[in-house]
Amino acid sequence: MDEIRILLELIDDNHLAKNHLPGVFHILIGRRISKADGTVISTGLTWRQLAGVLKVAKFDKKLVNELGTDPDDLAPRDREKMWYLAIGLARVDSVNAIQQADQLVPLLKQHGYIIGPSPTTVNAASATAPPKRKK
Repeated sequence: MDEIRILLELIDDNHLAKNHLPGVFHILIGRRISKADGTVISTGLTWRQLAGVLKVAKFDKKLVNELGTDPDDLAPRDREKMWYLAIGLARVDSVNAIQQADQLVPLLKQHGYIIGPSPTTVNAASATAPPKRKK
């Protein structure tokens, strides 16, 4: 988890999460992250693990505003619970989160991180189409 915390600090220090918070969550939850030398950092975190790391890293809670909510409305006395609720609001499996993550991949590569592909192949048409009903 120390390597994830270091990655989060890099993301925070370089303001990469601004306007890309769902993408950051998508990468940390659903993608393989390794260093340029091939050392695997993560194969994906659970929501609870990510919330805990965000709390420990003292990630900027004001970023939650881009999810359409005030961080003080999300468990203001429990930072881990606040991040857990924020992850839920971010819709990390949405087309938007995947697109944001894809935009972050080359930026993280410049800092020595290799991010794997999305675990799901989603396109805008299939994501917005209503589910088919069985007859």
